[in-house]
Amino acid sequence: MAESIALDPVDLRILRLLQNDARTTYRDLAADVGIAASTCLDRVARLRRSGVILGHRLALDPARLGRGLQALLSVQVRPHRRDLISTFVERIRALPESRALFHLTGPDDYLVHVAVADTADLQRLVIDEFTSRPEVARVETRLIFQQWECGPLLPPARRDQPAQMP
Repeated sequence: MAESIALDPVDLRILRLLQNDARTTYRDLAADVGIAASTCLDRVARLRRSGVILGHRLALDPARLGRGLQALLSVQVRPHRRDLISTFVERIRALPESRALFHLTGPDDYLVHVAVADTADLQRLVIDEFTSRPEVARVETRLIFQQWECGPLLPPARRDQPAQMP
C-alpha cells in the first residue's frame, strides 16, 4: 500500500479546487489559494511527482454517447487462480462497455461497472462476454437508476486535530 504524504492546508485547497475543475489555470488557482503562480506551479508539480495527483480525466455523459443504460455486474470466478484472473481482468478492461473494474473480497470476486445502449445490449454483453467464459461461475446484474458524484477526495482528519474545511 502506498504511503501517504503530509499535506498542508494550501495543498488541500489546491487539491479541492483541481478536483472541482482540473482545467483551472495556475494563475486562477494561485489567486484562489492566495499564493504566487510560480509557487502554485511548484506545489502542483510536487503533488504529481509524489503520486498524489495521478492525472487528469475527461468526464463524458454515457447517454449522450449512446450508452444510456448503466449496470453493476457482480462476477464470481471459479477457480480463483492467478492465471485465470489476469486473463479475465485483461479481457474485461478491454471491453468498450467497461467503465470500472473492482477486485473484491466476499462471495463475489469482481464488480464491473458497464455502460450499454439498452437491455438487449446488456443481455448480449452478459451472455457473450461474461457467462460464456469458462472461469465465470456466476454473474448478477444490478441496473443503475441514478448516479451522483461525491465531494473531493482529501486525506482523513488527524485524530488529534478537529476536522477543518480547507
